[in-house]
Amino acid sequence: WAGVMGVDGFRFDLGTVIGREAQGFDPGAALLDAIRQDPLLAGCKMIFEPWDIGHGGYQLGGFPPQWTEWNGKYRDTVRRFWRGDDGEVRHLAGVVAGSAAQFDWGGRPATSSVNLVTAHDGFTLMDVVSYDRRHNEANGEDNQDGHAHNSSDNMGHEGPTDDPKITTARLRRRRNMLATLMLSQGTPMLLSGDEFGNSQGGNNNAYVQDNETGWLEWPDADPELADYIAELTALRRSLPMLRQARFLHSQPRDDGHVDLVWRRPDGGEMTEADWEAPDTHLLCAEIRMAAGTPDYAESGDALYLIFNQNAAKKITLSEPAAGTRWQLVFSSVEETSPPADNRLTVPPESVLVLKSQRTG
Repeated sequence: WAGVMGVDGFRFDLGTVIGREAQGFDPGAALLDAIRQDPLLAGCKMIFEPWDIGHGGYQLGGFPPQWTEWNGKYRDTVRRFWRGDDGEVRHLAGVVAGSAAQFDWGGRPATSSVNLVTAHDGFTLMDVVSYDRRHNEANGEDNQDGHAHNSSDNMGHEGPTDDPKITTARLRRRRNMLATLMLSQGTPMLLSGDEFGNSQGGNNNAYVQDNETGWLEWPDADPELADYIAELTALRRSLPMLRQARFLHSQPRDDGHVDLVWRRPDGGEMTEADWEAPDTHLLCAEIRMAAGTPDYAESGDALYLIFNQNAAKKITLSEPAAGTRWQLVFSSVEETSPPADNRLTVPPESVLVLKSQRTG
């Protein structure tokens, strides 16, 4: 496949089994080493589902350099945060910053985490906001197959509805989760169909459904949502701070700035008490290129990322670097005004990005 057909990458289902030795999973397993050292395969993208059904099968972050891994913790955290669960702000901060707790070892890059909100297994993004429970009756297993813990939210009605309040809220939630995905450190993965609103009718295990349930319904596509995804991917491509190889650990850079600062609504730095507050549903991050980034890739620019799950919030931005000002470059919602005198009203349930711009 790699040598003749030109396939440039492979994804391994239940990938932990590839690293199993007699004593269990081993990141130095012979087969993993053989693939890494193969002159043809060493340059391919290798993506692992880092779990299998055996003892000790969940190995998120346990694979050696070169491998990237589906990050199930990312998926669950993003869904729970936007659902409004208490106590998720600290977890969201961890995954937005690349899940360093799992992946920053052995020289692994910050791109090791394959960030996903949805995949071919489980709900589509539309179904994440449309169903509280799975609906797999058509699979013939008495609705016992598929995952029962989906961290989903039907937002007031199970399944399709014409209620404009619910449909508007569902679209807003999907836009926020997609924005979070594209603004996080790591490697984003988008499920085909999520970019235009595809649904599987609440079936979260449609592997047996070679019919309308599992097919992509192109006639029902939402072109505005597809344009929104295009905007997000273009934004990510234009801002190297969003796709770094180095992890951000709030370290000082040569220019005296810190590469990552978590901000409170008043512009100050988050304290332990702030992180522990269970009713906090707003996360603000000021990021720059990571400390230690080579000069040829260095940038003095900064980004201010805001993830607001709750009601509208008036915040104060941090003081920008000398000779710069904060400029709004992205909002997941339309009703957003640019900052004035470092003050900004964040709309309810929204994601915002501001970038430092030179004033001279």
